[in-house]
Amino acid sequence: MRIGIVILPDQRWSEARRRWAQVDEWGFDHAWTYDHLGWRDLVDGPWFDSWTTLTAAAGVTSRVKLGTLVASPNFRHPAAFARQVTALDDVSDGRVLLGLGAGGIGFDSAVLGGETLPPRQRVDRFAEFTELLDTILREDGTTWRGEWFTAVDARNNPGCVQQPRVPFVVAANGPRSMRLVARFGQGWVTTGLGGDDIEAWWGTVAELSDRMTRTLEQAGRDPATLDRYLSLDSAPVFSLTSADFLAEQVARAARLGFTDVVTHWPRASSWYAGDEAVLVEAAALLPELRRAG
Repeated sequence: MRIGIVILPDQRWSEARRRWAQVDEWGFDHAWTYDHLGWRDLVDGPWFDSWTTLTAAAGVTSRVKLGTLVASPNFRHPAAFARQVTALDDVSDGRVLLGLGAGGIGFDSAVLGGETLPPRQRVDRFAEFTELLDTILREDGTTWRGEWFTAVDARNNPGCVQQPRVPFVVAANGPRSMRLVARFGQGWVTTGLGGDDIEAWWGTVAELSDRMTRTLEQAGRDPATLDRYLSLDSAPVFSLTSADFLAEQVARAARLGFTDVVTHWPRASSWYAGDEAVLVEAAALLPELRRAG
């Protein structure tokens, strides 16, 4: 089991720098940030660009994998984004994990003045976004005219440090997105399905994991070739309520076949409110948490 953590981009670098350096020192396997222009009610507070943050984080870390949880086509074009991905993979010496998702409704989908797409169209756009991004990152000189995106001789030179490209960790809860995972993903990330009862939430996680396995088998792909990431804090109880509770959740995820779990750096209030002392305690237990998984 590998253990990851999300650091929201809501702190000035003078504070955020310490956090990124600390997770590297503690030995977390991967560290993520949200790729939004603004997120939920935090849109009215401080918020910083994810890709700039990750580039700065690459400079104060040496081993932890770095990624977006998740980037989406809400405000990104594959041709421009491929250049950013390639640059970060180079700066970090091959430590990028690229989390990708369809993009939801809200500030990100409204701030540029475009229409809010219904779910089916968001998945249509995501499918084309993922395929085009995959193509550009693998091949130099891509020309593409699709329903959602156009590219003319898009370049990828010199290509990613990680070959043939950076790993895609694709977010999916529905059948169509899961088929994208089977086709393009080196990893799959799920949030489970919502609810106020943690046992019911775990039931949805188990169901989704089984569905992902069936999707891979139907696509002719060995399920063992896919890394499975679970965002623990989509549950109705914060995973860092205590170090013991985190250990229980890690073990439970492992029993369902997950290879990776992700928690969040505790915040003073609102989303992921908690005590940093619990994070410090949990970090000291990382070797045990991995064995528990």
